[in-house]
Amino acid sequence: MMSDADCRPISDYGVIGDSRSIALVSSAGAIDWCCWPRFDSPAVFSRLLDRRLGGYFSIRPIGLYRSSRAYVGSTNLLATTFVTPGGTVELLDLMPALTEAEKRRCLLPYREILRRIRGVEGVVDLEVVYVPRLEYGRISPRLERRGPHDVCSRLGNQLLHLRADVPLTVEGDQVRARVVVRPGERHYVALAFNADGPSVYPSLGEAAEQLIVMSLDYWRRWSAQCLYTGPGAELVLRSALVLKLLAYAPSGGIIAAPTTSLPEVLGGERNWDYRYVWLRDASFTVDALLALGFRDEGAAFAEWLLYATAQTHPAFQVLYTVFGNGQVPERRLEFLGGYCDSRPVRVGNRAYGQFQLDVYGEVLRALRLLHAGQGQLDSGTRDLIVGMANLVATRWREPDNGIWEFRAGRTQTVHGKVMAWVALNSAIEIAREAGVRADLARWTAAKEAIRATVLQEGFNSRLASFVATLNGNQLDASLLRLPLVGFIAGDDPRMVSTIAAVRQSLAVGDLVYRYRVDDGLAGQEGAFFACSFWLVSGLALAGQVDQAHALFERLLARANDLGLYSEEIEPTTGRMLGNFPQALSHVALINAALTLQRVRQSPAQSGR
Repeated sequence: MMSDADCRPISDYGVIGDSRSIALVSSAGAIDWCCWPRFDSPAVFSRLLDRRLGGYFSIRPIGLYRSSRAYVGSTNLLATTFVTPGGTVELLDLMPALTEAEKRRCLLPYREILRRIRGVEGVVDLEVVYVPRLEYGRISPRLERRGPHDVCSRLGNQLLHLRADVPLTVEGDQVRARVVVRPGERHYVALAFNADGPSVYPSLGEAAEQLIVMSLDYWRRWSAQCLYTGPGAELVLRSALVLKLLAYAPSGGIIAAPTTSLPEVLGGERNWDYRYVWLRDASFTVDALLALGFRDEGAAFAEWLLYATAQTHPAFQVLYTVFGNGQVPERRLEFLGGYCDSRPVRVGNRAYGQFQLDVYGEVLRALRLLHAGQGQLDSGTRDLIVGMANLVATRWREPDNGIWEFRAGRTQTVHGKVMAWVALNSAIEIAREAGVRADLARWTAAKEAIRATVLQEGFNSRLASFVATLNGNQLDASLLRLPLVGFIAGDDPRMVSTIAAVRQSLAVGDLVYRYRVDDGLAGQEGAFFACSFWLVSGLALAGQVDQAHALFERLLARANDLGLYSEEIEPTTGRMLGNFPQALSHVALINAALTLQRVRQSPAQSGR
């Protein structure tokens, strides 16, 4: 068993959430990361990034124990089972998730974490430890007793309210409680957050149990929309549930990950804040959810997109806040030691100022899928589509920062050019289907020019491979996406040889690195989960279906025990790296599964 002083593996965490905020829960029953009231707010618990300064909220047995955990069926409620010498208990963790109609009928805090302890067998002695540290651990708030079962703390107009059905003891800057549980007994501990809201809540017990039942029903109804029944169906649905957690319900924006500064190499500087809406990643997510049968999230993202880009239309920024704010200045929290001493800890992300050509292709492709067959489009969407396509037709020859957001400068990225082709191809299809008035001749000419340029200057005959930059000689795993977006047939000899070259140059066993060039940062990052799943799709489309399926199964085994993936993995140790859980990893898993299913059903279409 680990001690609290240990640096827990990223894979040791599960997540709970309500599509507004997310908490990371360890296998030891400790909430070590939570930002309230939204994904990019300052953390209330941040022990994940500093074991000494960061706060946490723990419920676990006193003494020796073993733990196992699982989500409750097709929901985002997390059950951890503790087995001790004296007995067994279950800890159920959730953020209540209700429909808007249900919320109007219930007295609820603005945000809440609900934790239920249930005795299974024997007698188990547990300890509750609550250590809030606001502003990423910078502030230790004053704890105010409001009776034997209530403790509050304030920061400005924000109120944290801890409630329990057992007595709470304030010991300096933390709260403790002891819970003795026997078979069939249930106890509840709840932490609420309010900003300018009511601070009186319903009692625990029946009211808490009702919230649990309603939350279970909410997630089961949502999951029932999933149409997928192919390979890896259980992990595909789990990935969809993760993506739903990352979609900010009040606005429709979809974040890349709920954490900041989990390192891409331990002890290094490759630590970034991913708690924002990357247009590329969000568009990937929309594609995946639409393909599985979830349409509401796609429609909400389209509305968010119109709002977020209104000030800069038709030009886009790379990333925005969940409310569409494009200013995301980057700073370092020097007082935090970082995960496993990996510094700096960053808040914000200055990649928002980059020019990434591929973003336009991803957004237009998502809009194409979302509006397929609808015919009519509203004027705002029409203007957005025309503006984006005109911008791409004008700027496609320019160098850009690329999908991997190199901070060393812009280059003529082949992936960026291909996605510019996708942007124009998607815009042309939308315009023809919906009767959008536009200069289709100009778009078509630019599209054909892009294709000719990529085929002539983006393929290196000596390497028998497409390459990262025009007239270059370096490989890049983003090239695996060329057949996935329809630029070239998967069984085209040039694509088949590119897959072979990428595997030889960038793969270590089943795992694929993004690139092997000097990006101006110290240390070697881990292999990229998304790239490894792209390889599955590429092999399937190249007709190597058995290889693809076998690789897919091995990659599924790389998930943690809850079916969750980080951004990267260290091939030799299998240790997860990077922010967690990562939308792009789960999206790539879904798309690989869908590709395998499609190819299995229609082998003749494998190369299309």
